Amino acid sequence: MKNILKKLSLITLMLGLSTGSYAADESMTVSIKRMKMETALRIAQAAIKACRKEGVQIAVTVVDRSGQTQVVLRDVLAMDITLPISKQKAHTAMAFNSALSAIENRFTKPHQVPKIDGLVMSAGGIPINIGGSILGGIGVSGAPSGEVDEKCATAGLDAVRDDLEME
Repeated sequence: MKNILKKLSLITLMLGLSTGSYAADESMTVSIKRMKMETALRIAQAAIKACRKEGVQIAVTVVDRSGQTQVVLRDVLAMDITLPISKQKAHTAMAFNSALSAIENRFTKPHQVPKIDGLVMSAGGIPINIGGSILGGIGVSGAPSGEVDEKCATAGLDAVRDDLEME
């Protein structure tokens, strides 16, 4: 009987310690930062401005960390096809947390991940990653090269980077 009581006491003690330490040390929820619409708009406007300096009219899409569109801007003469491409670039950059120029040649076999509808593996998309937190992605389409698209997307992020890092 003494052995049974000792075992029950030990089990009770272990259960009490394990549930107590969980409640004291770990939260049941996480806090997730999200960009305000005004921040996404500043990014898009700065990207448009940078591409205009290059003599190029583009579309830019800024998506949130879930891949949902926050802001889309299309300059006056940008082709209509630039709209879905910029969204797909923004979503892909956010999903892979990588500039698309760094991964555009990564998937070359027929049935790999980029063959999924909605993913675009060409330069012009960058993630919005501040302090290790993914806030979204920026996609630009319409320049003569993906490198110029990406340069404009980077200019968009640079327009708000310091403010985001200070928060």
